[in-house]
Amino acid sequence: MIHTPFHNVDNPAEPSTLAAARVAQLLLAEHEHVDHRDLFAVNRAHGALAEAIRILLRAVGTNRGDTATVGPRPVPAPRCPAAHPDDPTPCDGPPVVTVLDVANAGADGCEHHGARLLASLDGGRVYPLPDAPEGAAIRVFTTADTTRPFIWVNSARTRDEQLSRAEARARGEGQ
Repeated sequence: MIHTPFHNVDNPAEPSTLAAARVAQLLLAEHEHVDHRDLFAVNRAHGALAEAIRILLRAVGTNRGDTATVGPRPVPAPRCPAAHPDDPTPCDGPPVVTVLDVANAGADGCEHHGARLLASLDGGRVYPLPDAPEGAAIRVFTTADTTRPFIWVNSARTRDEQLSRAEARARGEGQ
């Protein structure tokens, strides 16, 4: 067997550390500049960064138990594409809706994250996936109406654009 920089002698099925580093480098370069106003671009960049780190950690052997960590770390459950990287809440089930923005960019999501994403978009729309339970899109739409945009951000919210649509309507009716 010939040793190349792209060949791992210990485990031929795994690429070498150099090859893994090059793949991680490509992932990072692809998402180097992100428009932070584009929620979907931020989600994609976050995913690429997480994958690049996983690739590098696997290449240096941290997932084989040969490091000084105390026991194995639990692997978090994968989250739906509609979940914002800064939102710490777990999914409430499988993706059942697609949430689209005004430019028709979209993400599939569970009801929980679909509602949170829809609440954070101006002019967003929600559609059920083909195998969605009856009423899933309506529940997401209704929940989004009473959910504040970017609800996971803990800050004082007093301006209309920082309130849920229902709160903003109530404020307008009370004045």
